[in-house]
Amino acid sequence: MSRLKTIEWINNAARIVDQTKLPTELHYRDIITIEEMFEAIRTLAIRGAPAIGVAAAFGLYLGVRDFPESGTRDSLVKNLHAKSDYLNAARPTAVNLKWALNRLSNHVASLDKSLPVSEVKKEILQEAVRILEDDMKACRAIGENGFALLKGYSSLLTHCNAGGLAAVEYGTALSAIYIGKEKGKLFHVYVDETRPLLQGARITAFELHAANIPITLICDNMAASVMAQGKVDAVIVGADRIAANGDTANKIGTYSVALAARAHDIPFYVAAPLSTFDATISNGKEIPIEERQADEILNGFGKQTGPTGVPVYNPAFDVTPHELITAIITEKSVLYPPYVDSINNVV
Repeated sequence: MSRLKTIEWINNAARIVDQTKLPTELHYRDIITIEEMFEAIRTLAIRGAPAIGVAAAFGLYLGVRDFPESGTRDSLVKNLHAKSDYLNAARPTAVNLKWALNRLSNHVASLDKSLPVSEVKKEILQEAVRILEDDMKACRAIGENGFALLKGYSSLLTHCNAGGLAAVEYGTALSAIYIGKEKGKLFHVYVDETRPLLQGARITAFELHAANIPITLICDNMAASVMAQGKVDAVIVGADRIAANGDTANKIGTYSVALAARAHDIPFYVAAPLSTFDATISNGKEIPIEERQADEILNGFGKQTGPTGVPVYNPAFDVTPHELITAIITEKSVLYPPYVDSINNVV
């Protein structure tokens, strides 16, 4: 089965699917500067926690690619850290961004101090490529573990996009669905539209439909009703950051879906790579939540949808308490409560 590649390194550029154009246009952009990558992440041209991490890695390389080879290693490292701080400010919630930047910095720190600047820069690019390759392997493994858990179900509900377009290829929450198709099992998927930017409608519905997965697109406020009608066997979503106790930040509206699932005795699963766990944060209250501009609500997709001057609150994410999560699917294993223990064993 053919899947879109969200990000690739081609012809000395990071080629991305520009997700602001979906679903009406499949458009690829070649990113050649760190400033372009910052803008692509900030404006959601590339989005999804795993994909943001890979994008940041290539962005950091682009930021130091033109560093003079006559310069000193110490100056290069100083420049690398400054560019890392710049990229890290693009979006605050998805921890994969910071994780990938730290991985590159740590890799440079581990290199032989006698390496010339030109070789250090090559190593930065090679490590960025390894981050991309590791994401593909991790998401495939998440899919295998997820399918083993979900294969007895027929109908799933998902919120936002945690598919191939949120990672490099397979995705996280949708990976089990793709693996299922490879193994001859077709899930039916109810797709929440995911307001205000409609990532579910524009992106999840787009990629699942393209893969010939049976779907039904619903408005966000229909999820509980669909559950009450017995049409949903299980919920599976992705994550942007998972605290040490299992509290999980994901796209705004996920908490509501989790509450509805609990009310209807439906299992609620989270799928995420280990790079999405943040052991430095004890619980969800400590997760920084990105707030986005009012125009996303007042002027959705260029059409005025609210009165001019009305105050707007537009958090991009919410936190689902660990008590509402049935299990967390990672590339290593499926984690169950108590999450403080199970997370500590793998992170």
